[in-house]
Amino acid sequence: MRVVLAEDEVLLREGLCGLLERFGFEVVAAVGDAERLHAAVREHDPDLVLTDIRMPPGHSDEGLRAAVELRRTRPELAVVVLSQYVEHRHAAELLDSAEGRGVGYLLKDRVVDVEEFIATLRQVVDGGTAVDPQVVRQLLRRRADPLGRLSAREREVLSLIAEGHSNASIARRLVVSDAAVGKHVGSILSKLDLPPTDEGNRRVLAVLAFLRGNG
Repeated sequence: MRVVLAEDEVLLREGLCGLLERFGFEVVAAVGDAERLHAAVREHDPDLVLTDIRMPPGHSDEGLRAAVELRRTRPELAVVVLSQYVEHRHAAELLDSAEGRGVGYLLKDRVVDVEEFIATLRQVVDGGTAVDPQVVRQLLRRRADPLGRLSAREREVLSLIAEGHSNASIARRLVVSDAAVGKHVGSILSKLDLPPTDEGNRRVLAVLAFLRGNG
């Protein structure tokens, strides 16, 4: 898999390059700002972009804005944002692009397993969705009013859905039957006007659909 990496911290950039290449990725370009990120994507047409949020010249959200623009012009391009924090203004726009397929938002300090991290990148390249649960929780808190339609139990189930738990896993955690969880999930989708989506990313995509417009 061909990767364009965007990270302004030199040591971290070099470390990520070495890590990716050790697991069979080909880093075709490693850049330190959003302008060169765009140029590298145009030149190399990669399978995956892995980018930080804060980059020169402003060290604010240049990397995330670049990711949003890349997804707008190349919706088939897999993009993973790897950041130290949640940037609310454009996060939902990025995650909702291309119906949430081939996109990820991971927090650096929560990546503790290298092999799991690599597996997540491969999942995104294959069209999957990878969102750190903390990112989802923060975005959900910014949309408190629609959640008011849900009961306390439904909000609890939605939180677990956002973290990627299956119905069976949710049932075990809440000590209820699988059928009860299924009813809660159906009620959540109905109350939030979220129709079922394709298999594989259905549950995370439902949460991302709820976040649409929260840019």
